[in-house]
Amino acid sequence: MDTLSLYFTSDLSLWGLFISSLLSATLLPGGSELVLLGVLKLHPELFWPALAVGTLGNTLGGMVTFGMGYLLPHARQLKHIEKMRRYGTPALLLAWTPILGDALCLTAGWLKLNPWFAALFMASGKFVRYYLIAII
Repeated sequence: MDTLSLYFTSDLSLWGLFISSLLSATLLPGGSELVLLGVLKLHPELFWPALAVGTLGNTLGGMVTFGMGYLLPHARQLKHIEKMRRYGTPALLLAWTPILGDALCLTAGWLKLNPWFAALFMASGKFVRYYLIAII
């Protein structure tokens, strides 16, 4: 395989990982972990770029959910809303978890928590998850 097609293939793999990680972090179902593992199996030299692209896509997807929550009108307070208010943006370290992560992102947006801190905590938790998946 010549050098050009190698980079073209790896770029497509990274784009696929980005799209998969972005969509799987929204309210849509999906799992980008297998895509990450596939990219790393085909292109082990892309270890750090793949982690960066996966983390970025997954964080942006979480921020889409955060934004959806931000746009929701305030209605009644629920028990889990009070817990989110108490723990604040550090709770978004768990934004990578199935089902709970979407609820955390949506609730954080609904509470209008600081979006910069929200993105920071989301990205931190999501990076650690991708890193652990990649090295295991």
